[in-house]
Amino acid sequence: MDAALYVLAAALIVAGLAGAVLPVLPGIPMIFGGIWLAAAVDGYRHLGPWWLGGIAALGALGVALDFVASALGARHVGASRAALWGATLGTVAGMFFGPPGLLLGPFLGALAGELTAGNSVLRSAHVGAGTWIGLLLGTLAKLAISFVMVGLFGLAMLVG
Repeated sequence: MDAALYVLAAALIVAGLAGAVLPVLPGIPMIFGGIWLAAAVDGYRHLGPWWLGGIAALGALGVALDFVASALGARHVGASRAALWGATLGTVAGMFFGPPGLLLGPFLGALAGELTAGNSVLRSAHVGAGTWIGLLLGTLAKLAISFVMVGLFGLAMLVG
């Protein structure tokens, strides 16, 4: 039974790493769930409350950075509420078109949202680019934190 639970924990961690890039999966919570499951199966011998608390705090920071980065990118260029909604819808719609959709969806959504708010094409493109850069930076931060979480898990399993 332990082997099956370890496989499930590994699957959660791998799917969570994919979720760090794909907005449809809650990447960081899945990674933490896999780490916690592995720690529980191990009887918390290698990953005690301090390790888990530190990894959880890092995960919470990653989730917060993901939300804040996109909002900061949009706010930095003065995006309207419609542009923020457009970027969100563009991200969701872009998932169905693979990597090009994930790259272009937020930009096109913010562009369309800003255009519906009555701004010029140039202004809308500027807002779209700012929103896209914020989303990209948030995703990169989330991915980096995800790898640090997995690295800390591996370190704890080795030395804990």
